[in-house]
Amino acid sequence: MSSETAAATSVSTHILDTSVGRPAEGVALTLSVRSGSEGAWTAHGAGKTDADGRCKDLPALPDGTTHVRLDFAVEDYFTRQKASTQQAEEQQDAPRVRDSGAFFPEVAITFAVKPGEHYHVPLLLNPFGYSVYRGS
Repeated sequence: MSSETAAATSVSTHILDTSVGRPAEGVALTLSVRSGSEGAWTAHGAGKTDADGRCKDLPALPDGTTHVRLDFAVEDYFTRQKASTQQAEEQQDAPRVRDSGAFFPEVAITFAVKPGEHYHVPLLLNPFGYSVYRGS
């Protein structure tokens, strides 16, 4: 008896901090799933971006998933960046950058999925805006 195994539906992400042109390391994120647009969200995984800004350990999605939500906790990242930038500016006697705190303390991205596909969802981030797209 031979059986074909369907490919798992999967999600990956990475974050690029466009204000400094570097990956955003250490950003906590959660992955939630639901079945149908009226279904309840269920937490399904969590992780943190690595030095490359990537989160590589998100679990495959359960069968029946139609929508995915990635929640990025970016406020802590920008707080760390601000402290590091201030220290560098003090050492270089550089002019102060205007307030670079996080205008968006969190970013939630919701998207639809189809069974058996892989979804790579990059987040381009800066303190006052963000952009997201379906990557490859």
